Amino acid sequence: MKTTVSTHKLPGYGSTLRTSKRLTEQAVKLVARSVSGRMPDVEVILTNERGLAELMVAADIALAGAVDRRALNRAMREAKRTAREVQAAAIPRPDGSTLILIDADKHPTPADFAVTLVHELVHAMQFSRKGVLERIVRNTRAELGIERQSRRQAREHEQLVELDENEAHSREYLADKLVPGARAA
Repeated sequence: MKTTVSTHKLPGYGSTLRTSKRLTEQAVKLVARSVSGRMPDVEVILTNERGLAELMVAADIALAGAVDRRALNRAMREAKRTAREVQAAAIPRPDGSTLILIDADKHPTPADFAVTLVHELVHAMQFSRKGVLERIVRNTRAELGIERQSRRQAREHEQLVELDENEAHSREYLADKLVPGARAA
């Protein structure tokens, strides 16, 4: 299990990067002990809203495989919309590792960062479970218009995403062990 933390298009965030590296190192150990599954290699990238959209598109394209221009444009529109709404995203990679993208501008304190990081690391653990990666790839390909999936598969995916989100929210209390009082913030 290898963990890396870096920035993308964020000049002048040196102290934020150092704090993020320290918190990530501690959070990975905490989440690995608390959640069922296997912690994959994790790459955490701190970025801004625009960088979040760019990296989400690149990750989705890598996950879905070859795409045409129309699918690429669809992915970019969806990523821009998503980047405005979310603080972070965990995306599985075809090699089994996980990419965690965090919008640094939406995390003004280490406590905010710790809660989001724990949440996304729980998703990383979930990606290692049997059948989850295949389901996510199938859904990504369907969203990009590459391959169709049945209504039943789409409904099942939405239900499982909801369960995964509930599990991730239920583990956010672990952030208090990283930064005392993090959940209260």
